[in-house]
Amino acid sequence: MKNITVSRAAEICGGTLFGNTDDREIRRVIIDSRLVGDGDMFVAYRGENVDGHDYIASALSKGAACCLAEFVPEGVHGAVIVVPDVQAALEKLASAYRQELSLPIIGVTGSVGKTTAKEMIYAVLSEKFNTLKTEGNLNNQIGVPMTLSRIEPEHEAAVVEMGITGFGQMSQLAAMVRPHIAVYTVIGHAHLEFLHDLEGVFRAKTEMLDFLDPDGAVIVNGDDAMLKDMKCSQRLIKVGLTDTCDVRATKVCPGDNGRTDCVISYRGRSFKVHIPAYGQHMVYAALAAAAVGFVMGLSDDEISRGIGNYTVVGRRGAVTDTGFVTLVDDCYNANPDSMKCALDTLVKMPGRHVCVLADMLEMGSDTVMLHRDIGRYARAHGVSLVITTGELGRYIAEGAGDCAVHFEDRSELINRLPRLLKKGDTVLVKASNGMKLGAVSDAIKEIGDGDGK
Repeated sequence: MKNITVSRAAEICGGTLFGNTDDREIRRVIIDSRLVGDGDMFVAYRGENVDGHDYIASALSKGAACCLAEFVPEGVHGAVIVVPDVQAALEKLASAYRQELSLPIIGVTGSVGKTTAKEMIYAVLSEKFNTLKTEGNLNNQIGVPMTLSRIEPEHEAAVVEMGITGFGQMSQLAAMVRPHIAVYTVIGHAHLEFLHDLEGVFRAKTEMLDFLDPDGAVIVNGDDAMLKDMKCSQRLIKVGLTDTCDVRATKVCPGDNGRTDCVISYRGRSFKVHIPAYGQHMVYAALAAAAVGFVMGLSDDEISRGIGNYTVVGRRGAVTDTGFVTLVDDCYNANPDSMKCALDTLVKMPGRHVCVLADMLEMGSDTVMLHRDIGRYARAHGVSLVITTGELGRYIAEGAGDCAVHFEDRSELINRLPRLLKKGDTVLVKASNGMKLGAVSDAIKEIGDGDGK
């Protein structure tokens, strides 16, 4: 954090500085004491099970420049900035640091595909700029300040993922980030327990616009029902597959080795891209990245190369040929929109179509109906076998009818997989991350020709 020293941080936070300090410049913000390095600021959060104040001494012993805390633990003599509320103080510090930065920042949000879009945009911008991105899914009120703290003078652009669960949170994030470009992926059925309905999701996500650079750009999915008619005072760019979109993909088709090929067009420019991942949702991520590239002045070749350099993140739609089946491992997260998109992708792939599905969490009062609807959707779109588990997964099975089999226990499901799957199947595994279906994906990878009975 260039020019943010310990004493200056205390002044910005409105805190009181205790202990010994050589007033070093703070390197970055860290909340896990195990990851603290020389010059870092360790933020002592109080969690339900762990109190960061218990690790202040450890952080200082590892070379932390200071700690941000609500009190100084007994026996601690290093630099501690004491504030009434560490979260509020951290947001003040991040906002102040952001105001000193002149590089363009791209804020990415939406109900589905934020991380994929963020990674795709990063891959494109990295063809021309020294670019920083949000690591992992550190996209909330703790993660965003951590990301901003990592921006150094050598960076020329930053891509910041912004995730929320309730009203007002986007305003808090955007007040820190102050993006030049806002990217909206999809307005979908996510966090309905707190945001109530799609209108609520739209209102909460678009709080970002109040903090966007007036001369900036807003990039939206022009095929999304809630975003296609969006109004804003900034430059609006719609991306999608339909004729009304500014940045458009045509000739979308599966390529080799799980790749997706298409042609991207914008204002007379047109070029072919090879997306190293499968599915229509990947095309939308590539379009968003291309639109950012156009705004940032990249050439067609730079945009095409960047999209080609994208790498699938974790369990977000990774396609693997196990030698027995084709596995689509997409069990990082789920809501009705991403479920349907994944099923659309599944049925376009070769082989018998099988899906292993479980609960979609935080769906609010309509959760049972939404789960049944996924089962009906799978059946109507030609999925041959729907395998479910979880308390809410049973409703997916109900909707799918006689093409479904439900297991109360995930272990029982795993044990039965060799008898349910056939060589040559394409198998989608998807649920909310809390359902831990990664174990199912891992088990599928181990199934061979001689395992069925």
